[in-house]
Amino acid sequence: MASETKKGGGIWDTIKTVFYALLIAGVFRTLFFQPFWIPSGSMKDTLLIGDFLFVNKMAYGYSYASCPSVIIPSIGLDIDAADICGWADGDNTRLFGSEPARGDVAVFRHPVSGRDFIKRVVGMPGDSVQMRNGVLHINGTPVQLADGGTFDEIAEPQGPQRLRPRCENGPVGEGGTCSKTRQIETLPGGSTHAILNIATQSSDNTPVYQVPEGHYFMMGDNRDNSSDSRVPNIVGGVGFVPFENLVGRADRVVFSSAGRSMLFFWTWRGDRFFEKID
Repeated sequence: MASETKKGGGIWDTIKTVFYALLIAGVFRTLFFQPFWIPSGSMKDTLLIGDFLFVNKMAYGYSYASCPSVIIPSIGLDIDAADICGWADGDNTRLFGSEPARGDVAVFRHPVSGRDFIKRVVGMPGDSVQMRNGVLHINGTPVQLADGGTFDEIAEPQGPQRLRPRCENGPVGEGGTCSKTRQIETLPGGSTHAILNIATQSSDNTPVYQVPEGHYFMMGDNRDNSSDSRVPNIVGGVGFVPFENLVGRADRVVFSSAGRSMLFFWTWRGDRFFEKID
């Protein structure tokens, strides 16, 4: 009888330990830092496919978007942040809210799909934003651009989704060098970062977008390979991002792997470990 009691107590103690561990992890992820994998090349060369980072949730304060989403398609699990904290959605405010700075790399919830996206904040509330011949104009003034050379990578499938990079130097065979023109862009206020060009396309020339109050205009650094605020969210783009949809700021790459799995140690990019995000 004593052994059965001890066995039952041991199982219960294990359950409690797992429960408290999950609770602490959930609180940590909700209030402080959220892990984020880079799944696509829309932010090259600032962020590469396979970069892993922690998003600083304290940077902008808290809203319904701060609640974690748990999405595991392989087992049919899809718990959205709105399922847990949807009661706080709708007023476009934040607790301990702080406005992002122009040039921040921020994670946010897509206004329609609810999925997490990562882009750069280029347009602030009240700004007018337009692309003219591939140059970003803010409030009618073109941003400063300087030559940044080229960004070169291997033409091969990348990451778990095995995405192939787009190349400015035309069709490139497997294992060849895929190149893109790299420029250094300086936004109003002095934030600088690299942007890439692949080709002349419709997103290089846009209407003038007037950013509403309480919203932000987001763009990818890989300008010709990014679904962002240049396309309204009603037709599959991002559109203007409400303040309450911000999740947090990306400050530093913690880990990076170029392969299909983080377990493939021979594909790790050691030179990107703990790299600061500009």
